[in-house]
Amino acid sequence: MHFLDQAKIYLKSGAGGPGAVSFRREKFIEFGGPDGGDGGKGGDIVFEAVPGLNTLIDFRYTQHFRAARGKGGAGANRTGASAPDLVIKVPVGTQILADDEERSLLADLTREGERLTLLSGGMGGRGNASYKTSTNRAPRQHQTGEEGEEMWVWLRLKLLADAGLVGLPNAGKSTFLNSVTNASAKVGDYPFTTLRPQLGVVRHKGREFVLADIPGLIEGAAEGAGIGDRFLGHVERTRLLLHLVDAAGEDPVDAWRVVRAELESYGAGLADKPEIVVLSRSDLIDDEQLCEVREALEEETGSRAFPVSAPLGEGIEALLDAVIERLGPGERAREEAPAEDRPWSPL
Repeated sequence: MHFLDQAKIYLKSGAGGPGAVSFRREKFIEFGGPDGGDGGKGGDIVFEAVPGLNTLIDFRYTQHFRAARGKGGAGANRTGASAPDLVIKVPVGTQILADDEERSLLADLTREGERLTLLSGGMGGRGNASYKTSTNRAPRQHQTGEEGEEMWVWLRLKLLADAGLVGLPNAGKSTFLNSVTNASAKVGDYPFTTLRPQLGVVRHKGREFVLADIPGLIEGAAEGAGIGDRFLGHVERTRLLLHLVDAAGEDPVDAWRVVRAELESYGAGLADKPEIVVLSRSDLIDDEQLCEVREALEEETGSRAFPVSAPLGEGIEALLDAVIERLGPGERAREEAPAEDRPWSPL
């Protein structure tokens, strides 16, 4: 399945049905009055966040969405049927943005089953029965029904994950993701092997958390160098960043600085997120070099650096222990905790 995280679509809610012009025609009734019913309401445009979707690829082939019009009224004071709502299913984590210069945020669907009525259908028109008065006993006027609303919007997907992997290309992010999760990300010995974000579920010591891997960053990514920084949006929602630095690289400390500079240039609070520094591919250098690199990186970052070798499984357990500790108990653990151990909440 192809990955697409942005799409532009056209929306139009349904128009209301027209009111009817009708008069009673019954045997033995000399003067029949007006009995035209009102029209039905047009369909709404509704967005729903559903599980099982992780891409917006469907909106590349279907870009126009129009809800049905309400049915017209009929004689005998019969109101026309309202049109069904048009429900557009999107992945959890989808943002709906206005098609303007600022790309203003209209909605952010972050919970499974969350629904939003973005455009309301037009109201049905009045039939001639509703115009009857003591002085106008045979009205022939009616309404055609309100037109529906229409607009172009942008859909932008930001994957939901607990922790995100960042680093330069070929820092070993995909290899690490494959070794600790059920993902099968492509691995290669050339830059930008990863062209789209990947998700995997880590299971460690009875805990689970979602790990996201994005394409590597290079210097100038904020200005569009390499693949750019457009995929950084997928780690905006994470609670923790795993910053992978190649221990066998020419200058690991400078590599860390480059990525940190791009995170700060991107903004959105990424530079302020908690970070765990990981020295990947540590098996490619000897212990003395590894010790020097680790000390230099810890002095620069002011935090502990975790040397790991994903193919050999070295250092993985200590790193995952640190990740779980930083993430906290998690939603599932809080739900399963005994009532007396839970923090008080009015809800």
